[in-house]
Amino acid sequence: MSLRRILSTHLRPYKRLLWVVVVLQAVQTAASLTLPSLNADIIDKGVIAGDNGFIRSTGVEMTAFSLVQIVFSIGAVWFAAKVAMGFGRDLRASLFHRVTDFSAREVAKFGAPSLITRVTNDVQQVQLLVVMATTMMIAAPLTMVIGLTMALREDVGLSVILVFAMPAAVIILGTVVSKMVPSFQQMQVRIDQVNRVMREQITGMRVVRAFVREPEEEARFGEANQQLTDVSLRTGRLMASMFPTVMLIINIAGIAVLWLGADRISNNDLQVGSLVAYLTYLVQILMAVVMTTFMTSMIPRAAVAADRISEVLDTEPSVRVAANPVTTVTERGTVEFRNVGFRYPGAERPVLDQITFRAEAGETTAIIGSTGAGKSTLVNLVPRLFEATTGSVLVDGVDVKDLDPALLWGNIGYVPQKAYLFSGTIASNLRFGRPEATDTEIWQALEVAQAADFVASMPNGIESEINQGGTNVSGGQRQRLSIARALMVKPDVYVFDDSFSALDVATGARLRAALAEHTSDATVLIVGQRISTVASADRVIVLENGMIVGQGSHDELMDGCPTYVEIVRSQQGENAA
Repeated sequence: MSLRRILSTHLRPYKRLLWVVVVLQAVQTAASLTLPSLNADIIDKGVIAGDNGFIRSTGVEMTAFSLVQIVFSIGAVWFAAKVAMGFGRDLRASLFHRVTDFSAREVAKFGAPSLITRVTNDVQQVQLLVVMATTMMIAAPLTMVIGLTMALREDVGLSVILVFAMPAAVIILGTVVSKMVPSFQQMQVRIDQVNRVMREQITGMRVVRAFVREPEEEARFGEANQQLTDVSLRTGRLMASMFPTVMLIINIAGIAVLWLGADRISNNDLQVGSLVAYLTYLVQILMAVVMTTFMTSMIPRAAVAADRISEVLDTEPSVRVAANPVTTVTERGTVEFRNVGFRYPGAERPVLDQITFRAEAGETTAIIGSTGAGKSTLVNLVPRLFEATTGSVLVDGVDVKDLDPALLWGNIGYVPQKAYLFSGTIASNLRFGRPEATDTEIWQALEVAQAADFVASMPNGIESEINQGGTNVSGGQRQRLSIARALMVKPDVYVFDDSFSALDVATGARLRAALAEHTSDATVLIVGQRISTVASADRVIVLENGMIVGQGSHDELMDGCPTYVEIVRSQQGENAA
């Protein structure tokens, strides 16, 4: 069971603290259950007998037991909270580290909204179970066992009521809990759905407004929200029915105790104090049953959450680190594809097939092709964002599967197709790969990326604030800042995945000219859609349906590659040749 495995694994470091909680809970429970017996003695031996001295001495004793209960209860809750919070922290950390190990394939499999829900809400459900278990579940069984013993000591004859009351509470509440399980499962799915719709609407807000789709999107969110509300209401009604049911059982049992107890008192078989004490024990025992059942009602939801957490933790990344990774290389800045193929799981045909080429240091290799030809997938294989399903990808003469990830990623400056900036400042974003970089180096990178002018015009220069995702700068500015961030690393291999698409022709030309000088000793891979972006490259690779249909210089391809000629003519007209 996933829940049991998660609890046993992540609570193991807190074993000693858990034993402390058990001891503290046992002491405070014993003190709490001693009070009704002392109260019975005050009634029978003090009030009825008129012994004020006995009342005072026993009252002092009750006060002492009350203080013990309070102090040990506070200590138990404090240590229990420490265990639960530490457990939640460790579980979130395990999930976070697992997710950061995922390749793009695993992230796409789960979806970002679902992963966020699992790291936050699902962990919270399991953590809540730990909180309740350490503060209530330990005390509840102790209360039932010790309370039953104390009740039997007060009067055995009245205990026939407990024989019926306890099983009735367990059966009735167990039936309610069993109906809650499917509702809890649906609730987590509905939370995922609300998160997904909300994330899409926030991310695509401009598109929604541009197409005047606010009413439709509001309706879509309203539907997802209503589905979550319906499931939550159904579950809430079941949970709300538990306490009135239990109170009904407690009250009926209390009436039965008074009914039988009155006859036993009239026959001098039972004293008034013992009847009062027995009533208190009855309530405590049945409330312990309630707490145990309430805890049981939380287990299904926590179990559902644990299954979703385990699904992430048990998913092995498709990109794995070698057992003995290579940490030193003899070549610098070479990239080689040897009969490389890539296929998504379950896909009918491969995205890439039989890709073979070699890029040397100091060379610029451009990749062009129609939409869906596999250009981005090809360059994503270099930093191992995806794993090639066939063939080998070599960087610096070593298969990327064997290279130490830190060495591989440290040698690659990657600019993704969708430029992304983190919340912070321009400086913090550019220092992402080199925290020790100086302001002078930052401005140099901005100059090369043709971003210095607009950064200098901002109020605080490189200390100007950047919103999450870079939403407070334009698409072209975001691309140039992403390029500057890659330049800061000063790698041996640069990968530009359609990183010039948002730039105008003049800015793009100046940027490529500056890059050519700055990256003269490095290997440069450029994915481009425009002929102007790729024409000046040392080698142009033309992809079609995931296969190389031509490679060479611009002039060579114009003479011998119909696909390339078609792309050129579509952009420059029939006379481009």
